[in-house]
Formats: sequence, C-alpha cells, structure tokens
Amino acid sequence: MAKLSGFPELLPAERNAELAVLEVLRRTFELHGFANLETRAVEPMDTLLRKGEIDKEVYVLRRLHETGDGDSGMGLHYDLTVPFARFVLENAGKLEFPFRRYQIQKVWRGERPQQGRFREFTQADIDIVGDGSLPFHADVEVARVMAEALALLPVPAMTLQVSNRKVLEGFYLGLGVVEPTAVMQVVDKLDKLPGEKILELLAEQGLSDEQARACLALAEISAPDTSFVDRVRALGVNHPMLDEGLGELAAVVEACAGIEGVTVLADLRIARGLDYYTGTVFETRMAGYEHLGSVCSGGRYDQLASDGKRTFPGVGISLGVSRLIVPLVADGLVADRSVPSAVLVALVDEASRDRSDAAAQILRSRGIPTEVAASAQKFGKQIRYAERRGIPYVLFPGEDPGFGGTSVKDIRSGEQVDVDLGSWSPPDEDLRPRIQQPSTDPQEKTP
Repeated sequence: MAKLSGFPELLPAERNAELAVLEVLRRTFELHGFANLETRAVEPMDTLLRKGEIDKEVYVLRRLHETGDGDSGMGLHYDLTVPFARFVLENAGKLEFPFRRYQIQKVWRGERPQQGRFREFTQADIDIVGDGSLPFHADVEVARVMAEALALLPVPAMTLQVSNRKVLEGFYLGLGVVEPTAVMQVVDKLDKLPGEKILELLAEQGLSDEQARACLALAEISAPDTSFVDRVRALGVNHPMLDEGLGELAAVVEACAGIEGVTVLADLRIARGLDYYTGTVFETRMAGYEHLGSVCSGGRYDQLASDGKRTFPGVGISLGVSRLIVPLVADGLVADRSVPSAVLVALVDEASRDRSDAAAQILRSRGIPTEVAASAQKFGKQIRYAERRGIPYVLFPGEDPGFGGTSVKDIRSGEQVDVDLGSWSPPDEDLRPRIQQPSTDPQEKTP
C-alpha cells in the first residue's frame, strides 16, 4: 500500500519525543495561567474563507451520500486562529476578559507536501484577547511565555525574531510612501529574494531609489538588545507611529533579555505580509534548519473578531509542532524508549504471574510506569526484551510473601541490587522517556 504523503505518522519512540515537546509547552503555558481550549475540527465554509488567501487549501467536508439535512458547506480548519475567533464571538458572554488560552490541536491544509509542510499537522497556539481594547503588556507577555517554552524544548537552538508593524509603517509614512502595506508585503520577501530584486519590486510600487534603499537599510537592522533604536534613528526618518513602534519593540526585547536558552532578536526585516497584523509580529528560526522557514509565528491583531457591536483585539503566537518535530525525527530525534514503562517486572513462570502482577501494581501505585514480562522466557531473554523497548530496569520479585529478596537490574550498567519493593523507585530522570538529540552535523541532515 502506497504511503499517503503529507500525513505524518510517528513510530512509538518518535511519538514519545513529540509528547515530551507537547508536555513542555503545556506545562509552560499553564504556569502562566493560560487556560486550555479545544475547538471543533470543522467550521462553516464562509468562516474558513473569510481571510481569502487560503481558499485553495481548505479541505471540504461532506458525506459520501448527501442527505440534505444541513451538514454540507463545512470544511476542516486550516489553523487555530479562525476557530478561536469564532469561539470568542459565540461565548463572549461567558468569558472573562482579557481571555488567555492555549490550544494544541491538529489542523489540515491541502498544500503540496514537502519537508516541514504537511496536509495534517499539529499546532500549539497561545493568545490573549481583550474586549474592546487590549493593553500592550499582553504583547510582552505572549513573547515571554513562548520564549520560555522554546528555551525549554529539547531541540536545536531557537531564535525568536520580533518586529513591529508600527515601526515599519511609521518609517514608510515618514519617507512619504503612500501605500505602506504594499511595501511591507514586498519587504517580507527578503528571505526569498535578493536585495536588488526587492529594490525592483519597490520601484514597481512607485518608490524612488532613495526611498527604496532606505526601506532596505531599515530591513537590515537587527539586534539582541535595544541598540536597534539608535540605528533606526540614525536613518533620519521621523513619524509619530515610528516612535510608538520603537517603544513597543524595545519593551518586548527588554522583557525577554533574561531568558536563557533562546535568542530573542529585534529583526526589522520581519514584516509578516498578512495585512491583519497591527503591531508586534513574531517569526522563529531553528539552528541548522533555517530552510524550514519560520516554525513559530504570530503577532498583534486589533480585529481578531467582531460582531459589529463589540470588537475583540488579540495578540498570539503559533508554534508548528509537526513542522518542528518531523524533520528532527528524520534526523534522529527520538525518545530513549518506545514505551512509557520504566520497569519491567520479570516472570519466573506462568504460575507466578499473579505475584509479578502484584509487584507491578505496588510500583504503579507510586506513579512508576511498569509492565510485566509477556512470557516466562529465560531471564536473559526477558532482559533483552526490555532492552529492545528501552526499558531501563528489570525487577525480579522475591519469593518471600512480603517480597523480601526482590532485586532490580539496571540493564544499561548491568548493576543488580537488592531493594525494598515498598520504597524503591527509579531516579526521577528515568521515570519518563528522555529525548535523544538529533545530529548537529549539517552533512548528516536532510537537505
């Protein structure tokens, strides 16, 4: 049977690596008070097509045999922002604002599969949404929360690039540019096109050579601290919106300065060409995997949702979990075991299975993931069975009614010691599968 492309499926050890990543995200988001939310997989087509630019990628949902009972005109959601906006509108009277949520779910897009791009994939989003207004400190908080999460992930080093649409738009307006949004969409292509081509495209937008080169000079500014402010000022452009944007961007960078394990970079080439962003914008690159593009992006949108009477502004950021994980898995990112079990209880013979089951249950009652050997083979074969599955410990129940004489073997070191079944526990680091890092040699990576 041919493999269905664009729908990644992971082996158990690979899935355990993904679960470890998801657990870091969940724990970090909840430490900051974000509530978990799960929305339905389908939305009405008019809701899904509201943005317009994604219409060719929506999977339409229908029954094999139409029944005419109103279940047509639906599609699978292609991101988590659209269903979240709908959820906020439908439940605004039941929510406390500002509303903070995280959401980790599958999404579907009918695009051409390639490395890092799939038809079915997992996203992890955080958003803060206000009712009528949303203070700027929400932008700072979202940046800090995601930066902390990225710093804790067992993956290559991440760089969270931060910009602000007000900086770009204010700068362009200060230059006398009539259509700043069109210019942003051109500048946003800098990762894919050379500077000279960008100058040509800017000229097509009606910019003079001096204006176009000033736009390029702005895009070349980046810094891991607030020194970018003086570099922008040195370009000699002035506008009130530029001042506001520089202040906001500096606040985000300063707030993230103390987070170790991730680089937070003010990068003024980041424009996020989508026109609904209105302030802070984010993109993220992973060291050694820059060819994947941004694996985590988002920003401030002052019109997340509106019912004509109330407007709900928001700021959020979305991590493409599958885009991050699947290429790493291809390069060797796996967990050290394919099962959650930390202990395999050996089986002397089938007649003593109840005894081995009872020993396993004692361990489980203390939160130790445990399984019993599948069959009463020779102990050497039971140990090799545990080794193949990555289970670090094999426990041999004692024959004493109180399990006296019980011993445990660490199959990695070969050391076997007598233990008290009622109190023994593996070290904390062995209780859950651990991540084995992928290769950092670029020659060993998939191009």
